[in-house]
Amino acid sequence: MDIGVESLVVETRNGRVQGVVDQGVRTWRGIPYAAAPVGELRLRAPRPPESWTGIRDARFFGAVPPQSKAPSLTGTHRRVAMDEDCLSVNVSAPLDPSDTLRPVLVYLYGGAFSSGSSAEPTYRGAKLVRDGDVVYVCLNYRIGALGFMDFRAYSTPEHRFDANVGLRDQVAALEWIQQNIEAFGGDPGNVTLFGESAGGLAVTSLMCIPSARGLFHQAYAQSPAPSGAYYPHTHAAWAADLLEILGISPSDAAEGLTTISASKLVEATRKMTTKIGPAKQPGSLSVSPVIDGDFLPRHPIDMFHEGESHQVPLVLGTMAREGALFAKVSNILPSTPERIEKMFAGTDPLARDRVVAAYPGYPSRQRSVDISGDLVFWYPSQMVAEGHSRVAPTWAYRYDYATPMMNLLGFGATHSFDVPVMFGDTDRGLAKALTLLGGGDELKALSRRFQGSLLSLARHSHPGADWPGYDEFHRHTRVFDKADRIESDPFPERRRAWAGYRGYI
Repeated sequence: MDIGVESLVVETRNGRVQGVVDQGVRTWRGIPYAAAPVGELRLRAPRPPESWTGIRDARFFGAVPPQSKAPSLTGTHRRVAMDEDCLSVNVSAPLDPSDTLRPVLVYLYGGAFSSGSSAEPTYRGAKLVRDGDVVYVCLNYRIGALGFMDFRAYSTPEHRFDANVGLRDQVAALEWIQQNIEAFGGDPGNVTLFGESAGGLAVTSLMCIPSARGLFHQAYAQSPAPSGAYYPHTHAAWAADLLEILGISPSDAAEGLTTISASKLVEATRKMTTKIGPAKQPGSLSVSPVIDGDFLPRHPIDMFHEGESHQVPLVLGTMAREGALFAKVSNILPSTPERIEKMFAGTDPLARDRVVAAYPGYPSRQRSVDISGDLVFWYPSQMVAEGHSRVAPTWAYRYDYATPMMNLLGFGATHSFDVPVMFGDTDRGLAKALTLLGGGDELKALSRRFQGSLLSLARHSHPGADWPGYDEFHRHTRVFDKADRIESDPFPERRRAWAGYRGYI
């Protein structure tokens, strides 16, 4: 199809942008949605972007947020620069412009709030756009210490710091979408927010943030960790630890945090999140949302429980063996008996016996891994589904499918392996490698169903007519597998055992 230049030039509120045709869709990349968060704007809430004259070249991705270059499942794209000036969006739309506005999908990447970017190849979203006839947006937001640590205690009249700046970036991007997406053919009145892991936690957090109300209309959270928000006293201890790693005294913190290089902050964050934090407080996430009493007024778990979340249709679910990935490639979860015992000793010793009793065979490696995944992902998601189902349509799922290679490697259906399946990206990279022993056709068929549930949510405000909603009595859960099925109240013994456990707050 011959695409005219005129269909690639779009007028935004801040100026015109010219995109490119790639992978069978029109796409615009690196469009700033906020001012560069540098200099006096480092660790501050995002400000509106500056306007420009002429036509901005939007063929190339914006800079990747500062992060470690160590290999990761969501890691940096090698050919994209890394810079603090990273607050940009990418927009993709079908080749054919339409007189009818299309549903909008907005993706928030995962990476434990320490890695990830909108330049990751899997997140291009071209298949979603082509198959779903939607407009797709992926955005960068600040991560690590620059986005998810609370340094407000070190503010001075000369250097002030804000909390939750990474989440504030996401709200600013959603506001940009409301103001601009119609120019790309998207419907600002039909925005579906979805994300995985830290992105899923961001989705559930945004559902409890007052300033995000009305900026999206459906939500889909893959493997969220909804309890991963903490009160200021907990964040204050982590901020003090980070300053110690950096060698900055509290009296010099304001100046030091403002002037130190981003690379040093990234390296200190890596030490904090992979070594010091997990050893001190197993099961916690030291770069994470803070319950600041204003932007995020209360703990999301409490807000969902009391029906104070934004009353939009919500789909959420977890992988069958969330913890298996972390036990093999990362130590940030309490997936060993030693860390599990330390976690209970530091949070709720009285819960220990009843919880481990629900996992026969503990302290075996497999049962320890199951405990870690249920603690961080599955049980908090159950609490969210329970609370939200009282006030808005809610659907729960569990993703069980694993290829023969995944089972041989000891992963099973583990954390993040559903991401390429959602994006239909099953013919390349890690997804292709994991089908070398078979399962390719099954994975593609599952991808159509899994992705189809997201597209149905975007178009019809439900994930499919054959998927019953969640309620506290039946607890219907769709199980994605070779053949999907509906289960009622999976693992009730585990659910009852975890009841009342809150972990670190």
